[in-house]
Amino acid sequence: MTGRNVNSQPSATAFAAVAPAAGAPNTPVVALSGVSRSFGPTRALDDLSLTVQRGEILGIIGRSGAGKSTLIRCLNGLERPDSGRIEIEGRNIVGLSESELQPIRRKIGMIFQHFNLMSAKTVVDNVALPLKIAGWGKAERRARALELLDLVGLSDKAGSYPAALSGGQKQRVGIARALSARPALLLSDEATSALDPETTRAILTLLKDINRKLGVTVVLITHEMEVVRTIGDRVVVLEAGRVVEEGEVWHVFSDPKTELTQSLLSGVRPQLPAHIASRLSQDGQEVVLGVDLTDPALGNGLFAEILAHLPEAHFLHGGIDHIHDQPVARFFLTVPREPASLADEAAAYLRSINARVEVLGHVSRPV
Repeated sequence: MTGRNVNSQPSATAFAAVAPAAGAPNTPVVALSGVSRSFGPTRALDDLSLTVQRGEILGIIGRSGAGKSTLIRCLNGLERPDSGRIEIEGRNIVGLSESELQPIRRKIGMIFQHFNLMSAKTVVDNVALPLKIAGWGKAERRARALELLDLVGLSDKAGSYPAALSGGQKQRVGIARALSARPALLLSDEATSALDPETTRAILTLLKDINRKLGVTVVLITHEMEVVRTIGDRVVVLEAGRVVEEGEVWHVFSDPKTELTQSLLSGVRPQLPAHIASRLSQDGQEVVLGVDLTDPALGNGLFAEILAHLPEAHFLHGGIDHIHDQPVARFFLTVPREPASLADEAAAYLRSINARVEVLGHVSRPV
């Protein structure tokens, strides 16, 4: 068998061979309405509603205990909600028997944090296992498994056992297995949190490639904001089992509305430098402003233009970034506290160019 580099790009033929079965084009792959689930006095999901459109990558984020794990278990039928509807490709799965759930589950592929591979089975047999359970013939499931190993760049590892693989290779096997039955939906449960940064980037590139070329819908449950920022189309923020914020990734990441979202994203958005933040107070000669701006016209001349309008301002930190080809700016500046009109005029000008402005406090000179 001919091997291939694990970082090489799958061929168009490989993608065509493993394409998922087509569903109704205008039907959301997932639609939840009024879903609640309690464990004793604890309500893990609280009247939750959300929709996942065909072909999108949706990231679901939130603190521990927000309901992310319960949500994913409800989506694959391992957890039964107390109330509400969960539709997979238009069919409500709530109330279905185990036998009725089986064909629905075959439309859903799972990618796990710790891979969940069978140590006593070869790589090719691990990938083929869901097909064996589904009743495929030996030759047919082996051929399918080899196609998928080619897709994820592991043709040369078909006869190996999981113990001989790196973490990234194990996750590639997990992805191949998740795709075996041509699912319409991939559920990724912290799939990269056990991997190093370089391997994570390679896995995310593979998932994005699979999504783009096969049209597979992906739901990512993760605490790694960079994962959602890198490949997500849309993001949902959960708190106490409810959706508190959602939207396109570039928009939410550049202008988070809730305190929870701002806190969750603090590691991937510019923050006021610690030595300045520690000096913020109600006193001081300088007003510190935090500014968020999303505008397709943003460019290298932004800060020169702002300084031309606000000659008394002083930039502290921040700049222009790009999220999914969308330019976004986040920066911090000071203006003199006196006269009082200066800060108001600065904020008014910044808002006139569609910026969100927050007064963070005051500092003494110099900063």
